[in-house]
Amino acid sequence: MTILVTGATGLVGARLLPRLVEAGLDCRALVRAGKEVPAGVRGVEGDLFDSSTLAQAVDGVSDIIHLAAVFRTQDTDLIWKSNLEGTQNLLSAVEAHAPKARFVLASTSTVYESGSHPGCEDDSVEPKHAYPASKVAAEKEVRESGLNWAVLRFPFVYGDGDGHLEGLPKLASAHKLHPATRLSTIHHRDIAAAINLALDGTFDGRVVNICDEAPTSIYELAKLVGEPVAPSSEPLENPWHLHADGSLARRLGFKPSIRTVYQAVQEMLM
Repeated sequence: MTILVTGATGLVGARLLPRLVEAGLDCRALVRAGKEVPAGVRGVEGDLFDSSTLAQAVDGVSDIIHLAAVFRTQDTDLIWKSNLEGTQNLLSAVEAHAPKARFVLASTSTVYESGSHPGCEDDSVEPKHAYPASKVAAEKEVRESGLNWAVLRFPFVYGDGDGHLEGLPKLASAHKLHPATRLSTIHHRDIAAAINLALDGTFDGRVVNICDEAPTSIYELAKLVGEPVAPSSEPLENPWHLHADGSLARRLGFKPSIRTVYQAVQEMLM
C-alpha cells in the first residue's frame, strides 16, 4: 500500500502524516518546492495545477488522501479554483495513471448550513458560502469519477497544539455566531482513526460525517481556552447549524477515542 497525501503541510495533514507513518504505511506527500515533510515520508514536488507533476505523484499509489483546501479567505475565486478545479485536476491524474486507487476526499460538515436536525449525510445540501459550496461541488466530482472513493465530512478540528480552538472566539465574533451555537468537533487523533478505516475500505462509496460524541457550545469552548465570549439570552435561530449527525460512522465501526473536548483538556491533548 502506497498512499499519496495532499495538503500535507496543513492543519490536518501535518498531524496525520506522522500517524500514518507510525502505523507502518508507505506515504508520499505532494508538496511545493522548499516544503519539508515528516520523517519517513517521501516528498513529491508538485502542484494541483501542474498535470505533469500530478502524473508523477500518483504513479503506483493505492490510495489518495486529498486534504488540500483553501477556506479562510475573502477571495472566493481562489476558494473555488483550489477546492473544485484542484480536485478535478487530481481526479484526472488518478483516472489516467492510477485508476485502481482509492480516492479519499476530506470535506466539511459546514455543508449543513441549516435544517431541522443535526446534519445528516443524505440531507440535500445547497450551502451559500463559497467554502462549503466548493466542497459540495468537489464531492460531486469525486462521486461521479468512476474511481473507488470515500468522502469524509469533518467538523471543527482541534488538538495536538494546532491553536485552532484557541482561535474560535475571534472566529465566532467575526461570523456573529450565537454563543449557544453547539459545534461538532473532532480531535486529530480520531481523524487518523477515521482515515485508517477509509484506507481499509470501510467507507467505500459513502459520504460519512466524522465527529466526536459531544457537540459543545461556543460559550463553553471559549471558556475552556481562556477567551470567554459574552453570554446571551437571545433566541438561537438556527439551533442545528454546525452540528453533525455521526451515527452512520458509528454503525460502520468508527469510535472516537477522544469523545469530548473536555476529555482532551483533562488528558492534556490540546
